Amino acid sequence: MADRALHIGIDGRELVGKPTGVGRYLLSVLRVWAEDRDSPHRFTIFLPSEAPAAVKALGDRFAVNVDPTPRAGTIWEQTKLASAVSAARPDVFFAAGYTAPLRLPCPSVVAVYDVSFFAHPEWFATRERMRRQWTTGAAAKAARRVVTISQFSADEIVRWIKIPPDKIVVAPPAAPEVPSPSTEPRWPIALFVGSLFNRRRIPELLQAFSFVARSIPDAQLLMIGDNRTHPPIDPRALAAELGISERVDWREYVTDAELDAAYRRARVFVFLSDYEGFAMTPLEALAHGVPSVLLDTPVAREVYGDAARLVSTDTAEIAQALISLLRDEKAHAELLERGRRRLAAFSWPTTAATVRRALEEAAAG
Repeated sequence: MADRALHIGIDGRELVGKPTGVGRYLLSVLRVWAEDRDSPHRFTIFLPSEAPAAVKALGDRFAVNVDPTPRAGTIWEQTKLASAVSAARPDVFFAAGYTAPLRLPCPSVVAVYDVSFFAHPEWFATRERMRRQWTTGAAAKAARRVVTISQFSADEIVRWIKIPPDKIVVAPPAAPEVPSPSTEPRWPIALFVGSLFNRRRIPELLQAFSFVARSIPDAQLLMIGDNRTHPPIDPRALAAELGISERVDWREYVTDAELDAAYRRARVFVFLSDYEGFAMTPLEALAHGVPSVLLDTPVAREVYGDAARLVSTDTAEIAQALISLLRDEKAHAELLERGRRRLAAFSWPTTAATVRRALEEAAAG
C-alpha cells in the first residue's frame, strides 16, 4: 500500500487563526510527512483562509485549496469544504478535528481525540453538545478508520459511539523538539497551559494556589488558555476573592515564542483535568524540563504513570504537591528524570507513520 501514490486531502482549518491542540497535532504530523522525501504521496490542504507561514513552509507536495469564510464551522464543512473536496477528488480524506463532510467522493479517516461531550454532557451547553455528538458520531461511523490518541480514548469511542475496535487506530502525540532545555534558574512559577474548561478544575487550582502563595511568598501562577467554561467561570474574579490577584496571571493566548519562554521559566506544570484524551501540554512541559502535577485519572495513569505527581481533587493535597516541587530540589529532580524517560515513549515520526498507514489502509478499502 505504501508504494501506491495517493492524493491525500486534509481538512486544515485547525491550522489557521490561533491553533490549539488539534492544530499542533496536525501540523506536527504534516511536518514529518514533508520531511519524508521517499513518500510517493501528494497532499491538498483545504483551508477557510489564506495559508499561514507554517503551511506554506511544508513544500511543493502540499497544495493549498482556499475557500474563504469568516467562520469555518459545520455549515462551511458540509457545504463549501464538501464541494471543494468533491472538485479536487483526492483518493482519501483526513479529517483531523473530530468531524468531516458527510458527502465525500472518497474514503475518510477522522481523528477523534476525546468524547467528553458524550461522557459528560453536563459540561456543554445543550446546542453545542448536540452538535458535537451528532457531527462527530456521524463522521466516525462514516469513516473507514478513526484515529485517536490513547487507549483510554479508543475504549471511550467504542463505548459511546459504538465504533468497532478494529476500526480504531491509536496514534498518540509527542512533545515538540526543544533544542536545549533552559539551564537558567527556574522561577517559582506554577504553569497551566490549555483551554479553560470546567473539567479542568480551575476553582480548585486557584484555591490550591492560594495555599501555595501563603507558604512561598514569591510564587506565581501563570495560566495560558482561552476561556471555554460552561457554566462560565471567571478566573480573575476567583483570584480576587481568594486575595491572590497579584500572584495570578491569566493570558488567553500567547505566541509560540511566548509559550516557549513560559515553559523555560516555570518550575512546575499543573493540569487538573477530570477527562482528557491524552493531555499534550504536560508532555510539552516535560520536553522543556518542567515536571507536572496532574489529576489522578485513568488516562493520566496510562500516559504519564509515575512520570508525574498524581493527586486527588483535595486542594490541600494539590497545594502540597506544588509546594514540594517548587521547594524540594531532590523531589523535583527525581520526578523530572522519570518524566524524561517517559518522553522517549512518544515520537512524532511514529505518530505520523501510524496516521499515514491508516490513510493508506482506508484508501485500499
